[in-house]
Amino acid sequence: MNDPFPAVAEAAATGEVAELFADIRATVGVRVVNLVWRHLATLDGALPWAWSVVKPLYQQGMADTAAVRFRESMILPRLEGLAADQPASVDAVLASYDHSNTINLFALGALATWLRGEAAAVGEPAAGPRLSPPDVALPKLAAEEDVTPETWQRVLRLNRFGDRPQPLILASMYRHLAHAPAFLEQLEASLAPVQANGSLDRAIAANRAAAAAQAAVLARAIAAPQPKLATKIETGVQAFVDHAIGKMVTICRAVRTARGSLQ
Repeated sequence: MNDPFPAVAEAAATGEVAELFADIRATVGVRVVNLVWRHLATLDGALPWAWSVVKPLYQQGMADTAAVRFRESMILPRLEGLAADQPASVDAVLASYDHSNTINLFALGALATWLRGEAAAVGEPAAGPRLSPPDVALPKLAAEEDVTPETWQRVLRLNRFGDRPQPLILASMYRHLAHAPAFLEQLEASLAPVQANGSLDRAIAANRAAAAAQAAVLARAIAAPQPKLATKIETGVQAFVDHAIGKMVTICRAVRTARGSLQ
């Protein structure tokens, strides 16, 4: 698929961008920088501005608190056939994305909402303790040339689940899981029935709406001057919130639940 959102590869980052990527990894508690930040690095001045605006939401535990509340009432489709033993890298990838995508959903959702001037009229953003990030090592982010054609086509098919009318962004989680092709095959077989019966789309839509309402309250904590590229930043961030992050929060949590790997 063609990627409408260019990005700076972590290995290619230098200077201020490399420093910001390192700060994002340390603050969010992840080993890799989410694609949305790498995309913002391609827009003049967007990354330092956006990160300075949302970093306090992470530091003060606001995004974490929103994530905890969100998970209490998440709707998840029931997935079958995923409980078998897998390489340790599978659960490492799932744990990492379950953590980062969920807190990013609220911090980035708040940012996009604030940029549109749609912060909630009432409500108080709640600070709280930070969630402990999983201390795991992730496999290489696979590119098409790193895997067999069959596996890459499966990655692309998986990316269509829960994304209508068609995916705009290739979810990185599937690329990290591409080194476990047997698991990807099981995952496709597990997601196909819930896509067909509509329960996956319904769960994603309900969770996305619930997250948007919380993000609108969280946006009240943002105080910053409008950036010169406000429209481009909002367009990019909202696309990730609606598509890659918005769908994968539900899918990843459902997969971890089916595997019995939540603690």
